[in-house]
Amino acid sequence: TWSLIGSRATFGMALLEISKDMKDLIVLSGDVSTSAGLDRFRKLQPEKYVEMGISEQNMIGVATGLSAEKFNVVTTTFAPFQTIRCCEQIKINLGYMKHKVTLVGLASGLALGNLGFTHCCIEDVGILRTIPNITILSPADCLETVKCLQYALKCKNSVYIRLTGTSNNPIVNNVDYKFEIGKAIELKEGNDGTFFCNGPLVKNCLEAAKILENENIKISVVNMHTIKPIDAHIIRQKIKINNIIFSAEEHNIIGGLGSAISEVMSSEKSDCKLIRLGINDYYPKGGNQNYLQDLNGLSVEKLVNTAKKYLS
Repeated sequence: TWSLIGSRATFGMALLEISKDMKDLIVLSGDVSTSAGLDRFRKLQPEKYVEMGISEQNMIGVATGLSAEKFNVVTTTFAPFQTIRCCEQIKINLGYMKHKVTLVGLASGLALGNLGFTHCCIEDVGILRTIPNITILSPADCLETVKCLQYALKCKNSVYIRLTGTSNNPIVNNVDYKFEIGKAIELKEGNDGTFFCNGPLVKNCLEAAKILENENIKISVVNMHTIKPIDAHIIRQKIKINNIIFSAEEHNIIGGLGSAISEVMSSEKSDCKLIRLGINDYYPKGGNQNYLQDLNGLSVEKLVNTAKKYLS
């Protein structure tokens, strides 16, 4: 069911269940009760829901005040409005002043490419990664969305959950598993190279790795669900045994997962090469998610071709 409805609606359903046992929880919405799957929450838990309207910067200010009064606060709107529009408020109130808020950015990456320039977001990770005291999570599927939310609410510092993909969200995790912030998960083993990936690119990389295996190229797939703090340990492990590694993300290749990996590599003595796959510092005309993934070399077919180019 979660897979069918997608990560946005899953977030709303999970939050409703979590709220039953969390008296201090309060949710602030930037006019996205339907888009975030929060309609039932709004009707069943009206005392825990505040509709802020299209005033996202004010929403962070109100969230800060509620956090100061010991509420466990969740804010949500579409990713560019949650992060870029509110950057100063996030920096001062959450980053510098250390008030705890869980920020949920809806439909980040290329999910809403059909809406043109306004709702897509390929810069959010790069911007927030430079602000202190902000943890950044990018779940691979809807089960991981729930796990990210559960753990974010327990964190002492603020957390940004970057939701990507649409409805009919592919399942990556078919069974329950141990989730830990800052601890990557190797989903497929292989010594010829490694795909470091997150969000919808995890499924694409797994499919690409299966195709490559049929051609006797065994490539590891690592789900980097936490971008900050990055799992430096697994990066160091892989650059010791691989000559080439790849980062794959629905984000600008500047500032995101690939940049975080390169920062770890820069302090290590290694001949391993990093190939960053993502949006190459531009934004094309609009289109659906599959079209934009293929255009930017992130479809399964393009991932296979790129890996073969460097590994064969």
